Amino acid sequence: MAADKKTKLLAKQLFKLSVVGGEISADRVAGVLGWVEKHQPRQPLAVLKLYHRAIAAEFAKSRAIVEHAGSMGSATLAQIEAAMTKKYRRTVTAVARPAPELLAGLRVRVGSDVYESSVAGQLAALSASV
Repeated sequence: MAADKKTKLLAKQLFKLSVVGGEISADRVAGVLGWVEKHQPRQPLAVLKLYHRAIAAEFAKSRAIVEHAGSMGSATLAQIEAAMTKKYRRTVTAVARPAPELLAGLRVRVGSDVYESSVAGQLAALSASV
């Protein structure tokens, strides 16, 4: 069953209650979950799914996933973290993940933004233009 307008609005309001100073508060999230358990709003599963999606999206905005081919030094990761923190004007934590399909270079994901400077990406762009 699809969530109706009131369910979406409730999930949005609960999400807003969970954010303090631009960051998600664990205490507030626990409070929201306790409230949902105690009061059982209409369509509680739909409310919780929408709430979870909003919380996950907010967490993704504060995390840079750095996919790399080969080795990556901690200094490089720290530079990427500093650059993304400056760009987004919020604390961004960088996490390195090896991705051998890149051949060489990097792919950085922050939320839904993707920054790519890899050989695989350049080859894909080249083949698409031909």
